[in-house]
Amino acid sequence: MMDNTLTNRAADNIRALAVQMVERAKSGHPGGAMGGADFINILYSEFLSFDPSDPTWINRDRFFLDPGHMSPMLYAQLALVGHFSMNELARFRQWGSPTPGHPEVDFSRGIENTSGPLGQGHTMAVGAAIAEQFLVTRFGEWMSHKIYTYISDGGIQEEIAQGAGRIAGTLGLKNLIMFYDANNVQLSTKVDRVSKEDVAKKYEAWHWNVIEIDGNDPNEIRRALKEANEEQNRPTLIIGNTVMAKGGVTADGSSLEGAVATHGQPLTAAGGDLEKTLKGFGVEDIDELTIFPDVAKYYAGLMQTKKAKAAKKKEEQDKWEKDNPALAAKLRRFFSSDIKSIAFDEIEQKMDIATRGASSTVLGELAGKVENMIVGSADLSNSDKTDGFLKQTTAFNHHDFSGSFLQPGVSEFTLAAICNGMALHGGVIAACGTFFVFSDYMKPAVRLSALMELPVKYIWTHDAFRVGEDGPTHQPIEHEAQIRLLEKLKNHSGEPSVMVVRPCDADETTVAWKMAMENKKTPTCLILSRQNIPSIPVDDRYNQALGAQKGAYIIDEDENAEMVLLASGSEVSTLWDAKQILNEKGVNVSLVSVPSEGIFRNQDKEYQERILPKDKFRFGLTAGLPVTLEGLVGDNGAVFGLNHFGYSAPAKVLDEKFGFTAEQVAAEIMKYVKR
Repeated sequence: MMDNTLTNRAADNIRALAVQMVERAKSGHPGGAMGGADFINILYSEFLSFDPSDPTWINRDRFFLDPGHMSPMLYAQLALVGHFSMNELARFRQWGSPTPGHPEVDFSRGIENTSGPLGQGHTMAVGAAIAEQFLVTRFGEWMSHKIYTYISDGGIQEEIAQGAGRIAGTLGLKNLIMFYDANNVQLSTKVDRVSKEDVAKKYEAWHWNVIEIDGNDPNEIRRALKEANEEQNRPTLIIGNTVMAKGGVTADGSSLEGAVATHGQPLTAAGGDLEKTLKGFGVEDIDELTIFPDVAKYYAGLMQTKKAKAAKKKEEQDKWEKDNPALAAKLRRFFSSDIKSIAFDEIEQKMDIATRGASSTVLGELAGKVENMIVGSADLSNSDKTDGFLKQTTAFNHHDFSGSFLQPGVSEFTLAAICNGMALHGGVIAACGTFFVFSDYMKPAVRLSALMELPVKYIWTHDAFRVGEDGPTHQPIEHEAQIRLLEKLKNHSGEPSVMVVRPCDADETTVAWKMAMENKKTPTCLILSRQNIPSIPVDDRYNQALGAQKGAYIIDEDENAEMVLLASGSEVSTLWDAKQILNEKGVNVSLVSVPSEGIFRNQDKEYQERILPKDKFRFGLTAGLPVTLEGLVGDNGAVFGLNHFGYSAPAKVLDEKFGFTAEQVAAEIMKYVKR
């Protein structure tokens, strides 16, 4: 049996740093970090394969933290690795600090994912594990690596855990190893007061390999990780029964271990004694954050060993590249997300089709040419028309990642988070589809896509009340306004956090996909119709539709225009028909398509005023809430939209009842014509 003296010393160092960070910030979560220190220390020191001098090495093992409130544990561990200084730890949760309250993705510092909203972190790990298996299938076992993830009681309870567990087990993700920090404490109560489920049996039912251990015993942790690494058929769940606030004591020396109060506040606020607790961990000066000298020496040696092991794996890759130059070029292309092979202008679209159908045509082209693209659909592929992609490939199956399509079942939230994980892993382009109304289920993951600046492609169809007979539960009214709020929200790079594009016909859909595939900085949200939409009847329509790349462009301009009509999606064709009626009445108008307000707002003022002149009255038409276009029409304009839920009836009937026929819209516009 190994001598664990130095191992335990390093774990105590992590505990001490975590406690000190939270005390200095006067906020944070020390208890879980104190209990989880033993596992993370052994994982990083003895099992995790990485190169501390090359954090973005593509063949590294990945570690995904689910409970982001346990950031002090991760930052302390990464400080031992050499990615954070004591000064940076001391500035935990402060302005401009690289140690925010919850970890934000930073590959250069060894942080693989933004975490905080419980349940999403380990689900991203499932996505990363899928990406790894996808790449190994194409490039060989030399590229195999492990995906580790750490989950807490809260993450286990979040509903998304069901989708992640089911999908990982169904696919047989043998490269996925998850540690469950089972300390029976959550923020406001004990776990056994809110849940009586048998977690082990639940994961066994999902076909996981389940190991239960004392999560604070180094020897049991090693045994479990060794067994998990040897597993060749299933993902592994290690249930580590740990002690919340391990080592914490009060002023009279009594134990604070297991106290609920230690979960979400500084140790002193929970009744603990800082000096006695830190002294118990071996801290000599409680006012200074420090890596113990013997621990520093220990980790310095470990890091040299890891560099040497990584160098050997890199040599293996170099040899493989020399022996397989074509595959090596493909690998480089995969990780650069190169799409130069796609000639979007050569994609032939049918006239007068639904934009979901036009999207399907583009996806069929992408499936044959963008070899690292993975598309998923929440059991709707034949309705959201992602089957245009599926028809050119096959779906993933148990231990079979030769295809490029993910069928996760009915689990929109899980699917979106999995796509985030794929994007974080790198080497693949992730896309997923569902009905627009069900984007409600996806929004927490879309928000993290935006925050992490991940180029996931969201394909949302059935975009308006024209879903018809399915009724109000399936008719998105307020959804476009909601998602376009993220266009207005800047990410940390100062750019609109998402790109939202709602194309108005088949050719504009091709351009929308061109925009999506070229966007490598943020998520793209494509909003597509269920019903057929008349194609805009102009010559060389595709080249005209390229104007969508600026967010808005003129479809039909009248130099004598009294006003400008504007819309996105299917409403553009309605305005086109209304324009013909207005022209017959002697009313001159120009027509503008605005598929992406966010992009349009990023154009220079001259362009914006060219498209939407300030001196012209503006009339906006939307099948959603009027607020969707109110910012574009301004004070000198009007918007016709909906301010109520939909109803169950055929689409044409709803058009008439809601006032969306060309004749009704023309009559509405006439109210604003000065005569």
